[in-house]
Amino acid sequence: MRCRLRELEYGFLTSPGVFSYKRIDLGTRLLVESMVLPDEGRLLDVGCGYGVVGVVAARLRPGLRVFMTDVNERAVRLAKRNVERFGLVNAGVLAGDLYGPVEGEVFDVVVSNPPFSAGWQRVVEPLVAGAVEHLVVGGLFQVVVQSNTGGRALAGLLEEHFGGCEVLARGSGYRVLLARRS
Repeated sequence: MRCRLRELEYGFLTSPGVFSYKRIDLGTRLLVESMVLPDEGRLLDVGCGYGVVGVVAARLRPGLRVFMTDVNERAVRLAKRNVERFGLVNAGVLAGDLYGPVEGEVFDVVVSNPPFSAGWQRVVEPLVAGAVEHLVVGGLFQVVVQSNTGGRALAGLLEEHFGGCEVLARGSGYRVLLARRS
């Protein structure tokens, strides 16, 4: 699947059985186009799918070490192939649920386009709570959500765990929320 993101061309390997395999979904596109990336440090893409967010981050910031996790084995295989396809030596993909594959590690940035359909208690609450545990002080959590489907509830959850959040970007019925670990 070919696309243009942050002024660069991409040709991602995808397949049925992974989220948005025919085209980049609008939420992922908004997250990619607006995410704040340090020049170096460590970034974690939770629920990476076939690797769009992590691959773009690794390609834009060669000094950034990018980790990607996903519970879907097919997605993990595709993300690994996409990392190889772009020759990214600063990115890696791990199989497992949420933060399981990176337990005990901390990051400067955590990003996610979470599968809200998988459940609030099952995915969203542990994703947000885990971000606090896996971010360095001052680290950024960036997450995309449909504005009318969970946007306020997610902002409330970020308020509870991070003490607040800001809207980093809006578009096509989505918002990218940014919270900073204090």
